[in-house]
Amino acid sequence: MQAPSPIFASCDLIARGPTVGGLMGLCEESYRILMRLAPGLPGLRGTFESHDDGGFSLLLDVHEQAPFTTIFRLTYLFAGPGGGRHPEPDATLRAYHDAGQVEVLSLRQTALPVFNHYRSPALQAKWNANLFLSKWLGWCVREGHRFRGTAWDAAAGPAGRFR
Repeated sequence: MQAPSPIFASCDLIARGPTVGGLMGLCEESYRILMRLAPGLPGLRGTFESHDDGGFSLLLDVHEQAPFTTIFRLTYLFAGPGGGRHPEPDATLRAYHDAGQVEVLSLRQTALPVFNHYRSPALQAKWNANLFLSKWLGWCVREGHRFRGTAWDAAAGPAGRFR
């Protein structure tokens, strides 16, 4: 039997469902995946784009950098009408570097039935949003996204992918 993929939420976490401990575990797992996507995040400032093999743009925009936290936006940018770019999904996230966790502050997406904002019961809403985040981050890593133009580029291979 194969071990579960390290870039997707473990079945055990999902099976336990929305508990405070399960939510913390999910936020920890998402942080580990995020560090594969943007290992230099604790020191980043500005806006960065990553393009996968299909040409889709993933945008990371750092809003606030503090000694132990980073608040940032993560979104895919799709071509929109009139040449504009449409963000979907569009998430504002807070990474707690000292605790090794990332949480959803806001999430706008239309593809899946995930809450756009936290409503009662808050634990279930947070669980749904953070489970979506974990799956999305895993997808981004699996599709080859990595943020270039950062301090960790020295460790990237010829295609700009992290080794």
